[in-house]
Amino acid sequence: MRRFLVVVLVLLVVLVPAGWWFLGTPNGRHAQFVVGGALVNLGYRMQDHLEAYDFDEQHAHGGSMTPEEVWAEVMRQNRLAAGVRKTFPRTHHHPLVALVVCMDARLDTNEITGDTRQYYYVIRTAGSVIEDKEAEMLELAVQNGVKVILLTTHSDCAAERTAADPQLQERYPTLVRAVHERGMRLRTLLARPFLADRIAKGELLVKQMNIDTHTEELAPK
Repeated sequence: MRRFLVVVLVLLVVLVPAGWWFLGTPNGRHAQFVVGGALVNLGYRMQDHLEAYDFDEQHAHGGSMTPEEVWAEVMRQNRLAAGVRKTFPRTHHHPLVALVVCMDARLDTNEITGDTRQYYYVIRTAGSVIEDKEAEMLELAVQNGVKVILLTTHSDCAAERTAADPQLQERYPTLVRAVHERGMRLRTLLARPFLADRIAKGELLVKQMNIDTHTEELAPK
């Protein structure tokens, strides 16, 4: 037993400093980034099956949640999440990417980017349509240090389906018009003098990508 304890002590003396040294190397930092991303993904998977925390959990029992009950559940989950954040505060980073994404809840920007470290401004709009206020916000973001604007659409988009459905076009005319004008609004964004100047100087990159809604993989449009 004494020999075993001596061996354990020697291993700790040797391996712990070696471990800390490794974490400080480029390979060690890469390993931490990859493992951290895997743990975030694992966290999503661990929560995914917890029906007791589902907003529609009562549907399984023949009932339905009232708006007040839904709001109470929102606050309960926020208190849990905020408690973790207060206990384990995070380092703040300045965003370098502005990401425009549809409001579809199936799109998770943390999973799309594989990074939770706040390097992204995220603008959520119906159908990824940029209005004047979003265009101004994007320009302000670039003025404050953003180097890449990532404009995305996604597969199986409800806004796009609505815009293509004659029966729904009359019911949601503003949404339909916005989807049809999406390309024009993008050209207007890129023509803003400040942004056009940054692009011409190589100080700003604007990319258009499509997201596979089921896998969240980015692909060029």
